[in-house]
Amino acid sequence: MLYQRTIAKKVSITGIGIHSGKKVTMTLHPAEANFGIQFKRIDLPSAETLKADATTVGATENNTTLGGGVNSVHTVEHLLSVLYGLGVNNVFCEIDGPEVPIMDGSGASFVFVLKDTGIATLNTSKKFLVVLEPVEVRVEDKWARIEPANRLIIDSTIDFIHPLIKTQNKVFEFSCENFIKEIGRARTFGMLRDVDMLKRRGLIKGGSLDNAIVLDDFKVMNPEGLRFKDEFVRHKILDTLGDISLLGYEIAGKITTFKSGHNLHNLLCRKLLETQSAYQIVSASSLQKEAVEAFELPLGLSPNFH
Repeated sequence: MLYQRTIAKKVSITGIGIHSGKKVTMTLHPAEANFGIQFKRIDLPSAETLKADATTVGATENNTTLGGGVNSVHTVEHLLSVLYGLGVNNVFCEIDGPEVPIMDGSGASFVFVLKDTGIATLNTSKKFLVVLEPVEVRVEDKWARIEPANRLIIDSTIDFIHPLIKTQNKVFEFSCENFIKEIGRARTFGMLRDVDMLKRRGLIKGGSLDNAIVLDDFKVMNPEGLRFKDEFVRHKILDTLGDISLLGYEIAGKITTFKSGHNLHNLLCRKLLETQSAYQIVSASSLQKEAVEAFELPLGLSPNFH
C-alpha cells in the first residue's frame, strides 16, 4: 500500500520573493490525510485559506498565483513541485507576505529543508488521477497534451532564440529519486534584455544572479555557470510538475508540452477536470506497480508512520 505523506514537524523558511522583492517567512505545518496543500496569508487579517488547486489559480504571468486581488500567493510552483517530487500530499503553509521565497531559483533549498525536517507517513492510501483519454490545449504555436500512461512522464520541448538554449527536449520519467537527481536543482532563467521591461510590469523586483540564471545575448552571466547543460528544459519540467500537481492527486499519465508556460499548464488542468470521461480517481492499491514504485524515497528520506 502507498500511503499519503506530510512533514514530520513544522519548519520555517525565510527568503526574498523574486517578483515582489519582499522578504517573506513561510512556515510549513504537518497536516492530516486528505487535507491537501493549503496556504494562508497571516499578514492579512481574516484572509481566507487558499487551497492549492487548479481552479484556485488566478494570474499566470511569469509565475503561478493562487487566489486573486489582495489575498493571493504568488510563485507557488517550485514549492509545489518539490512537495509532489517527494510525494508529500498534506501541508498547511502560513506565509507573511505575497509570494513564496525564490531561494536559489530552483527546488533544491526546499528539498534540503524537507530532508532535514523529515517526512511522515499517514495511515491513509494515496489516490491517483489516472488519465483515460487524451486532452490537449493550444495557444498560438504553443501546446500541451496529457494522455494515458502507467506512470507520470513529462516530455518537454522549449525553443528560444538564444545560442545557448535554442531547442531543447527532455523526457522525464517521474520517481522521487529522479526528481531529486535530475530536476530539483534546475534554476529559473531569464534574458538580460528583458529585465527593464519586466520591472516596468512590476515583476522580478527581487531577481538577481543569486536566484536565477541570467543570459546576455551570448552567454550565461552567472559566474558558476550551469548546473546541467540542459538546465533550461529541466527547469521547465520543474515548473510543469508544480503546475500539474494542482490537479490534487498523484498522476498516471504522459504530459507532452511544446513552448508551454504556466498559463498553458493551468488550461490543461482545467480542461482535463472538465472532461469527466478523460480521467478517473483510484486508490494506489489498484495501480500497476510502476506508478507506485515511483514514490519510493531514497535512503535518508524514507518516511515513518506517525
